[in-house]
Amino acid sequence: MPPGDLDRALCGLEVPTDPNLIVGLERADDAGVYKITENLAIIQTVDFFTPVVDDPYWFGQIAAANAMSDVYAMGGFPKTAMNLVGFPVKEMDLAILRQILKGGLDKMREAGVVLVGGHSVEDSELKYGLSVTGFVHPDRVLTKKNLRVGDRLILTKPLGTGIINTAIKGGLASGQVIEAVTRLMATLNRDAAAAMANYPVHACTDVTGFGLLGHLGEMVVDSGTSVSLVAERIPIIAGTLELAGMGLVPAGAYKNREFRVPMVRFSKSVDPVLQDILFDPQTSGGLLICVQGDRATDLVHVLNEKGIRDAAIIGEVISEPKEVIVVR
Repeated sequence: MPPGDLDRALCGLEVPTDPNLIVGLERADDAGVYKITENLAIIQTVDFFTPVVDDPYWFGQIAAANAMSDVYAMGGFPKTAMNLVGFPVKEMDLAILRQILKGGLDKMREAGVVLVGGHSVEDSELKYGLSVTGFVHPDRVLTKKNLRVGDRLILTKPLGTGIINTAIKGGLASGQVIEAVTRLMATLNRDAAAAMANYPVHACTDVTGFGLLGHLGEMVVDSGTSVSLVAERIPIIAGTLELAGMGLVPAGAYKNREFRVPMVRFSKSVDPVLQDILFDPQTSGGLLICVQGDRATDLVHVLNEKGIRDAAIIGEVISEPKEVIVVR
C-alpha cells in the first residue's frame, strides 16, 4: 500500500485505545506494542505478499523473515506466529504451497518461533506471510521517533532487492545475482537485533517497502532534527547499479520518491541512478539503527564479527536544517 494510504482511510474514524498501549496507530511505526506487566510487553505485526522469487521454498523463507523483521526493529524478539495464505487452489498444485510452508517453518525454527495457527483463503493470486507476536521489556521498546543530534546511522543490509527482483521477473538477472539476493532476503535480522541490544540505540526501523529514504523520512518527520547521509558509504548489492542504469527500477521506487522527495536534498555529485536505489522498495531489508555517536564504530565491528559484513555507518543526525535528509 502506498505511503499514507492507510492513515487516510482511517482519518475520521474512532480507533479503540487503552492506557497500556505503548505504540499504536497514533504514530507511523513498524509494529504495535502493548504492555502486559511492568517487565513484559508484546509486539504485534503482520505482513504478507506475492512471490518475489520463483522457488516456493525460498519464497516461504523470505516472507517469514520479512514478517518477523518488524519485531526485531522494535527491540524485541519474535515468539509466536500464525500463517496467512492466499492460494489459487484450482490453478496450482498443493505441493507448491507445501514447499512455501516448509520454508516458512524452517525460518521460524531458526528464529525460535512457534507456529500457533493461521488462516487461508482461496485467492486468484498466491500470497504468503505471517502474523507475529514478540516480547520486549516495556522500557526497551525502540521506535522511529527518538533521533538525537550526534547519533550515527548504521544500515545492516545492502540495498537493491526491488531492482534485482524486477530484473529477475524480466529474465535479466544472472544466476549468481539471484542466489545472492535470495539468501540476503531470507536472512533474519535476529543477530543485528541481538548486537544492538548491548548499545545505546535511540531509534530503529527496518528498511522495507518505502525504501531507505522513505523509512528514514518517517524517522525525521516531527523529530526537530535532520539527517546527513554519505552516499558512497551506503552498501549496495553487487550488480544493482548496472541494472538500475538499464531502467529496471520498480514502480514502487517512483511512488516512494514522489512522496518523500520534497524533504530530500541531493548533492549534485550524487548519481541519479544511485538516487533511484535509495528509494528502491526493499523486501526483508536490514535494520536502520540510530546509535550514540561514540559507540557506532564498535557496534559495526560487532555486527561484522557476527557475519553481518555489509553493516556500515552511512550518516549522522544533525541539528540544521530542520527535518530534511541531506545526501552528499
